[in-house]
Amino acid sequence: MRFIIRTIIALALVWIGFLLTGYGVLVGSTENAAGLGIQCKYLTAQGMSTAQYLHTDSGIIGLTQCPVLRKTSVVIDNG
Repeated sequence: MRFIIRTIIALALVWIGFLLTGYGVLVGSTENAAGLGIQCKYLTAQGMSTAQYLHTDSGIIGLTQCPVLRKTSVVIDNG
């Protein structure tokens, strides 16, 4: 029972941290535009966010994969 309560408290603290900082965690990605683009989906405290990046396998131009954390443009508290 303690484990469940501690897990819930930890998840609530992580959610509050995401809410105040505006960061999101990668939940999925798909290639689009004939392999030249990559669409990344992030879970933020406000909901889902989508980002488009230029994609190449070599990484010389664009990204090879989506970043795990991404700061969104909308932040609830700017301090």
